Amino acid sequence: MPAHPLHATLLPRPTTARARPGAFTFHTDTSLRVGTGAEDAARLLRTLLAPATGLPLRPAADGPVALALDPHLTGLGREGYGLTIGPHSVVLRAARLTGLLRGVQTIRQLLPAQALAPEPRRGVPWSLPCAEITDVPHHPWRGAMLDVARHFQPVEYLRRYVDLLALHKINVFHLHLTDDQGWRMPVTAYPELTEIGGHRSRSMTGATGDDHDGTPHSGAYTRAELAGLVEYAAARGVTVMPEIEMPGHVRAALAACPWLGNDPDRTLDVWTRWGVCDTVLGVHDEVLDFCRTVLEEVMDLFPSPYIHIGGDECPLTEWERSPVAEARIRAEGLSGPAALHRWFLGRVGEFLVRNGRHPVGWAETGTELPDGFTVMAWRDPAHALAAARHGHDVINAHYRATYLDYAQTTDPREPRAQPGAVVALRDVHGHDPVPPGASPDAAARVLGTQAQLWTEFAATPEHLEHLTYPRLCALADRAWSGPTAWHDFRSRLDRHTTRLDALGVHRHR
Repeated sequence: MPAHPLHATLLPRPTTARARPGAFTFHTDTSLRVGTGAEDAARLLRTLLAPATGLPLRPAADGPVALALDPHLTGLGREGYGLTIGPHSVVLRAARLTGLLRGVQTIRQLLPAQALAPEPRRGVPWSLPCAEITDVPHHPWRGAMLDVARHFQPVEYLRRYVDLLALHKINVFHLHLTDDQGWRMPVTAYPELTEIGGHRSRSMTGATGDDHDGTPHSGAYTRAELAGLVEYAAARGVTVMPEIEMPGHVRAALAACPWLGNDPDRTLDVWTRWGVCDTVLGVHDEVLDFCRTVLEEVMDLFPSPYIHIGGDECPLTEWERSPVAEARIRAEGLSGPAALHRWFLGRVGEFLVRNGRHPVGWAETGTELPDGFTVMAWRDPAHALAAARHGHDVINAHYRATYLDYAQTTDPREPRAQPGAVVALRDVHGHDPVPPGASPDAAARVLGTQAQLWTEFAATPEHLEHLTYPRLCALADRAWSGPTAWHDFRSRLDRHTTRLDALGVHRHR
């Protein structure tokens, strides 16, 4: 059956959409009828439409635009919504507030693209086509990761990033806050983490060798900035999931707190290279105390049910020659240095679980993380399948389809990107989060997928957006809508780019 005209205008594609004759037009006196519990959705609608339209959308008991929560609409789940648009009324309903927030984004997309502009647009009829829409996401996890450790981004841009995620019904903003090249998260007990670990002397300019730019790079967030970001994202139905790397990718932390390492007397700098650094955390008790203290502050700032603790690319070299590591191996009855990795993550994961959170980690094989971890499988879909069969919940983040730091084409005029394989728009669109061969039980453990944007070679918001869009549109469509035909997606994307342009997105052309 050919795509319905309404389907052809929305991205992600709604579950069902039926056109009706006519249109509903907003006027300056159009009011909102806001049901109990729907106040935040009404506030978001006003906030998003006001800059371009100037519509006040005042509350009124008999307003023609109704936003209502109905817990009996159980088939809509946490994020689904129903939207009925008639010539004289608009009714948006959901079982949960998050569903109303998703419906608000659909209303934005149904309006003329000028409604997304950041400044007033005059003489535009703010009309919605009459329709009946029922929309429920295919996967519960639809994420996007931004690395602010390699290249720091101001919190103002993070809010813009969240706005764009919400437009595409992405519900998890994975914030990569620490790495070898920088520590951006403030920790009250250890101010040196940002005072020292938040600064590096220079940055590599290529993928290999010792070419550097000679320019210092610095940046760290305040508690108030991060708390404000969490609140801002929640108002748009987006959860901010923080990531604090351990036990590898910690060179910035070791530069600030040498006693955390396997050679406490050594003085290190914040790493100025890209790649995997062989300096890792020690395994003495003080290190575990440090991790718990840091994560207590993380949990205080971020209410996300999921906390990411990195976990991958942890060289064993230092543990193999460390007397403290050797003593820990004997005391815990471990088989050797390789087993320390699982032991370390197990201790940290148990701490998060005791505090009501779900630990998340990157997986290089799919089965190396302790039980109870949500696995982010990035190397191969077979690893996602192995993790699901092992009993883990899984986010399938296969790098050949979700790593947006890779180039989008082979065109030599492309801006600098991560060296390696091209990740084309069609690669992202074709990525099925459920790996081939998954049984129904294993498939049920696949929560969804997410995009990754590592920033070794992307320092500016303009560059970040060029790498992200429109590829994130394809991931959002697949994760929310399930499989869609390529020509159907491309047709909708061609219309959707007018919205990106109205928002001033520096997209790939």
